Amino acid sequence: MYLPLGAMAGWNWSPVSAQTGYDDDLELRVSTVGTVHPHVEVRVADPDTGEVLPRGETGEFQTRGYSVMLGYWEEPERTAEAIDGEGWMHTGDQATMDDDAYLKIVGRIKDMVIRGGENVYPREVEEFLLGHPEVLDVQVVGVPDERFGEELCAWVRRRDGAGCEAEDLREYCKGRIAHYKVPRYVRFIDEFPMTVTGKVQKYKLRDMAIEQLGLEDAAAIETA
Repeated sequence: MYLPLGAMAGWNWSPVSAQTGYDDDLELRVSTVGTVHPHVEVRVADPDTGEVLPRGETGEFQTRGYSVMLGYWEEPERTAEAIDGEGWMHTGDQATMDDDAYLKIVGRIKDMVIRGGENVYPREVEEFLLGHPEVLDVQVVGVPDERFGEELCAWVRRRDGAGCEAEDLREYCKGRIAHYKVPRYVRFIDEFPMTVTGKVQKYKLRDMAIEQLGLEDAAAIETA
């Protein structure tokens, strides 16, 4: 879905492209990033073809307008990767747009897991698992699998005193989310590996899972 110049519209792409309004109800303010800002264009599109997708479908959030940077300083190749010939910035964020033009971010393209031909967005699974009363925090990553290409591994921080086990969490998922979104592997951790700016290093969680689960052979096939 594509939106041209719009009324008051919170998501930040160099600098702000969408935002919720002060009079939006609570559900919209906590579950969406709002609608497009004035004098800015946004669309949810196929990241490869640029084809605008119907409302409700998942695609890449792309934005164009005065707020988008001209490019990376003296790095034309990186600029071309981020901004196409029509001026659309490819944010790398996966999003949907509803019938009222409210945008929801559902994940990052590079984080998407393809399991047996099904696209799985880790953020969706993470948000679901956070509903379990004993889960403090969770990060979901894709790990190599010889049969399905990739499988899901959930790294879970339990609340103090919690005793949930891997099977408890998988049972919590059954019948409530699609079967291919249920993590095959569940690992527990006290703290996530973080960058100095406080961002979770998912690639380290993936590497840890491969080592702990003995998936080196599957990883070798993946990179062959």
